[in-house]
Amino acid sequence: MAVKPNTQKRVPKNPIKFQLTLNEEQKEAKRLILANAITVIKGKAGSGKTLVACQAALDMLFTRQIDSIVITRPTVSKEDIGFLPGSLAEKMDPWVSPIYANMYNLYKREKIDAIIHEGLVEIVPLSFMRGRTFLNSFIIVDEAQNVTHDQMEMILSRIGINSKMVICGDLRQNDLKIQSSTGFDFLCQLKGKVKNFDIIELQKNHRHSIVDEILREYNTLLEK
Repeated sequence: MAVKPNTQKRVPKNPIKFQLTLNEEQKEAKRLILANAITVIKGKAGSGKTLVACQAALDMLFTRQIDSIVITRPTVSKEDIGFLPGSLAEKMDPWVSPIYANMYNLYKREKIDAIIHEGLVEIVPLSFMRGRTFLNSFIIVDEAQNVTHDQMEMILSRIGINSKMVICGDLRQNDLKIQSSTGFDFLCQLKGKVKNFDIIELQKNHRHSIVDEILREYNTLLEK
């Protein structure tokens, strides 16, 4: 779906009121997003990486600082996306539905549905990104631990003028067949070497408390 210009009539005078409030480390992540062109958010499952990215993206869209939100994530699956039925958006739906769910949790469903219908949110599979330049956009790269080195280089070079990119990932959730092929690990080594680039790791779990216990036991098992 082609992205249309942001046609909101006016910039809101007051801060956007979201349905969920960020905690302190998430607020710091959002501050880094607003201060940099590219921000990497690391963190275990349930730490709110994608939630923060979505909140920052919606905030900038609603205040007309950007024209569109671009969402991409690797489709790590044995089934090629080209063989799935339906339109491109329908093919990508299983992979991007968690991002939509975060948006619905953050703001009124009818408003989120409206910006999607208006084309202000664009879903772009990694295989369709080459050759694109995203201007005046907020690009969310989710599940980036499953992005290869070559794909990561290609993604990073898509950012255009007046755009921001947030890359979310967790190496502990690497699903690549050759795990060493992930480009996320190398990306996390760029802090301090590239201007307008920063990294933050979220620590707090926002799901059921049992998630922390399960992850701790799994990590202990893997370390043996």
